[in-house]
Amino acid sequence: MSPRSIISNILIVSGLSLLSYIYFPILLAYTPLKPAQFKSTYSIEIPKINAYAPIIANVDPWVKENYADALTKGVAQAKGFADFGQKGTIFLFAHSSLPPWQITRANTAFLRLGDLKLGDEIIVKKFEKTYLYKVVDKKKIWPDEVNTITHEVEDQIILQTCTPLGTDLQRLLVYAKPVLVE
Repeated sequence: MSPRSIISNILIVSGLSLLSYIYFPILLAYTPLKPAQFKSTYSIEIPKINAYAPIIANVDPWVKENYADALTKGVAQAKGFADFGQKGTIFLFAHSSLPPWQITRANTAFLRLGDLKLGDEIIVKKFEKTYLYKVVDKKKIWPDEVNTITHEVEDQIILQTCTPLGTDLQRLLVYAKPVLVE
């Protein structure tokens, strides 16, 4: 083999390795297996879309500096809303996508949130309790309409992410009602 072909092969393998590393979280979202390393005392699981992420509690959803760091670690639970085990609306939000160099395995939990259908399950585990929810509605809103969720008073969970994928043009809201607490 000539030195030129060896260098070419090294560059091809390096490029493919880099692309695999960057897009691995996206590929994970489409595999049917739960990540083996996933362990958290406070987490969300959405089996239909292979979403598994820790929940970061008490995050101010109106101040970017506050929620930006939380979203690098998982799904943010908005401060000022109900908590699990309380009556009222619980509001969780996360990224659906980011530039490839910023994607981690925890911060794109809602990549496939738009794939959820009525009746799909959402499972939240908080310490020793498990909360089961079923999807009852989905809608897209404009970013300036997000504050309408503060007027929600029902016992429910609202999941929010940006849509369409790769943009922050609109917000996708998924509403789910409690079914079971164990």
